[in-house]
Amino acid sequence: MANTPSAKKAARKIEARTEVNKSRRSRVRTFLRKFEDAVASGDQAAATLAFKAVEPEVMRAASKGVLHKNTASRKVSRLSARLKGMSA
Repeated sequence: MANTPSAKKAARKIEARTEVNKSRRSRVRTFLRKFEDAVASGDQAAATLAFKAVEPEVMRAASKGVLHKNTASRKVSRLSARLKGMSA
């Protein structure tokens, strides 16, 4: 357990940041799930709309430090490839 005042404050900050990051991660997962559902249904228009919604969310998570920048780029790239594969 934290003993010094600065360590106690750091623990409080970490707790608060963890809550924010959980919420951001959950939001990204929700958008990813919507995209997966649209792709599974085979609806090209819905999948395109879902992709346009999920891409900024994933990149926002990367800019906020929830995801690593390269991880976010890889996810977006793979989602884009899946979307492109639907039309082929």
